[in-house]
Parts: sequence; structure tokens; C-alpha cells
Amino acid sequence: MNKPGFRKDRRGGGEKSEFDQFILDLARVTRVTEGGKHMSFRTCVIIGDRHGRVGFGVAKGKDVQGGVEKAVNQAKKHIIKVPIVKDTIPHVVLRKFKAASIMLKPAPRGSGIIAGGAVRAVLELAGIPNVSSKILGKTKNKIALVKATFEALQSFKRVPAPVKKVTE
Repeated sequence: MNKPGFRKDRRGGGEKSEFDQFILDLARVTRVTEGGKHMSFRTCVIIGDRHGRVGFGVAKGKDVQGGVEKAVNQAKKHIIKVPIVKDTIPHVVLRKFKAASIMLKPAPRGSGIIAGGAVRAVLELAGIPNVSSKILGKTKNKIALVKATFEALQSFKRVPAPVKKVTE
């Protein structure tokens, strides 16, 4: 029984999402049980609005599309707000997640995003126009690098808005 306003076919419509998405990692994984091998796909997706909001999600699905949809839904639940001051980040930050270490530095206007791989994808979707980064750890694991980058972006001090004094 169809409820009013409920569409059975989700492919129709074509509404534009407020977030851009980027599939960072797509891996075919297999779980071996006594009944045989069960294959699924693990996807890591980064979403962002290019105006200071960014999130990531990692999920598995029986097919690629199912894994991507699950990862996007998880990413929407874990969105962070990144402070952008004078077209860059507020200050230098060093963060470590497991074997991945990352350093983010403010950069002058016009330098662009100086970063590699997974870190570049996160910074682009966050909308930070000028930033310099360096991967200091030994790992090349994309998911660990993304988590280290998110820890770095969350570590910025929140600057409260200036309070106007009321004079009588």
C-alpha cells in the first residue's frame, strides 16, 4: 500500500544534494565462513559543501551502490564545521591517528591546497582555499589519513563572537 507523498521509484526526481561527494576508497572484501566466501564492498566516502562543512563515512554493502549509499548516510551523521580565517586555517596543527601523522599549516593567499591524496580530498571538500600539509607518518592507509585529518580539523580553537558592551 502506497502512502500519500511516497515514491516507490527513487531514481526519479534528480534533486541536487547540498553536499559534493568523493569516493576515496573502494575495496572488495571477502569474509570466509563454513558455508563459503561472502564478498562485499567497503567504501570510504567524503562529503562536503566547500564552505566549511565536511564529513566522511566508511561502510560495507553487497554491491558498490549499496556501500556508497550507506557511507554517504554515515558521512552526513558525522559532519564537522571547519573555521576558515583569511582564506586559510587559523594556526599550525599536528595530529596523529594510529600510524598516520599529519601536519596542517596556514598558507598565504594564492598558494592553493598543497596536500597529497586523501588529505587533499578532505581539504578541497571542506572549502579551505589555501593550506599546506605534510604526511609525517609511515602509513599510506587512506582511511587512517582521513581520520588524522579530521582530528586535526576538529582541534581548532573555537573563537567566540565579540560581545558588544551596552552603555547607558
